[in-house]
Amino acid sequence: MSEIDLGAGAPQAQGGEPGIRILAQFIRDLSMENPRAPDALRPSPDQPQIDLNVEMNARGREDGLFEVDLKLSARAARPDGPLFHVELLYGGVFQIGGVPAEEMEPVLLIECPRYLFPFARRIIAEVTSEGGFPPFLLDPIDFAGVYAARKAQGEPQVGHA
Repeated sequence: MSEIDLGAGAPQAQGGEPGIRILAQFIRDLSMENPRAPDALRPSPDQPQIDLNVEMNARGREDGLFEVDLKLSARAARPDGPLFHVELLYGGVFQIGGVPAEEMEPVLLIECPRYLFPFARRIIAEVTSEGGFPPFLLDPIDFAGVYAARKAQGEPQVGHA
């Protein structure tokens, strides 16, 4: 699900040149499950099936900044059972200027996650490697496509405080 909550203190439009500044990045939540270790680490002729889920959420803060969360969840399984489940909620605090209110939603749900993704991708690769598997490197995500698909499905894009 993608959701924005602009909040009461969030600026609705700012003048000047459009710009995005990342003021902070952080892991909000991280989970790695390896339920069948060490048996799941044995080589197998079967390729694992990977299920990936992507969610983006954003909200305005009273100080005029925006918090954006990128949630990535990946499950790997083979016919003989699950291999791993990793879930990461990676966040950032952004200062956004020069963007009209009507263009804020795509900026928050497309552009901001693009900035966060490489860092989240690295964390998932490292945690799966530490779990005994080869590093799981996520393919680049088309955030514009995810945003458009969810908008076309009628999912609410803007949350209310």
